[in-house]
Amino acid sequence: MKIAVIFNEAYPYISDVYQTELPKDLGFKPYFDISECDPIAEFEAIASSLRKAGHEAYILNIIDNLDIFFQDYKKNKPDVIFNLVEIYKDIPKLEMSFAGLLDLLNIPYTGAPPLALGTCQNKTLTKRILSSLGISTPHFKYIKKHRKSYRLGLNYPLIVKPALEDASVGIENDSIVFNSKALKKRVELVLDEYHQPALVEEFIDGRELNVAVLGDKNPVVLPISEIDFTKMPDHLHNIVSYQAKWDPLHEAYHKTIPKCPAPLPKKITKEAEETALRAFKAVGCRDYCRVDMRLSKDKKLYVLEVNPNPDLTEDAGFMRSARYAGYTYRKTLKTIVELAVKRKT
Repeated sequence: MKIAVIFNEAYPYISDVYQTELPKDLGFKPYFDISECDPIAEFEAIASSLRKAGHEAYILNIIDNLDIFFQDYKKNKPDVIFNLVEIYKDIPKLEMSFAGLLDLLNIPYTGAPPLALGTCQNKTLTKRILSSLGISTPHFKYIKKHRKSYRLGLNYPLIVKPALEDASVGIENDSIVFNSKALKKRVELVLDEYHQPALVEEFIDGRELNVAVLGDKNPVVLPISEIDFTKMPDHLHNIVSYQAKWDPLHEAYHKTIPKCPAPLPKKITKEAEETALRAFKAVGCRDYCRVDMRLSKDKKLYVLEVNPNPDLTEDAGFMRSARYAGYTYRKTLKTIVELAVKRKT
């Protein structure tokens, strides 16, 4: 099959290979060895792996321009699209629109359909759907505009997030608040800087679990991964902030250490697996997904987010779980493609 691995990097000249050298005076001992970062190479790695699996695969950056996609499709006529398009023209909610376009053109593609992408982009809508099905999620309030008072009837500490982002955008150490003054400051920062509503949740102090799901009609749960916070210093909260995910020069990046499989009691493991499958189906995910949960100190599970089309780089959370399930990187990608092709036949 001919497979187009399509992504949208609007500023490719910034994403060329560049070195990230860790200064000697970081002030902490780094855990990860970061020598270079090349986002485009991550997409090429997927295409390369698919070629080794026997397919004809190539990458395509649409650079915020749909004409690039149309011209390529007319020329190359790929059998399936490996859809890795996320933000289009710096507007997160347009992620669903590219999948919708592929549906309109009847082109098979990997990953979640438009409705699932749009639903999960809206954290509040996702939480309401999950809650309606009896799936526990932290108590929350949705704030659309400035108020004189932010008495929300929630128990401190709270965590304040942009309501319409993903990839931990807008989640920082200061997102955890312990009083009304800090709450007001953080809510208004989200309203003013991110130009969207703020989601305020009760912060669940406990273990963070990443539960990967693979499949479509008959999805399976892969071994559960955990973010180990035991090395986190006292001045940083036990959260996976934006810095923890994306800033290799930040201490949080080196102190949120993945552990897979997570050492959990069998009862908790089974409950987390069942919850992940229910959440996966509730929001209409397919192919591959990661459900993020918190296990509170009183052993109760809370779903934080459902992440359709999570990161597929070889050292990312989803692939880590796949590896412990016995899937090679190549086999995982091949499986995802085969799921997309089945929907066409």
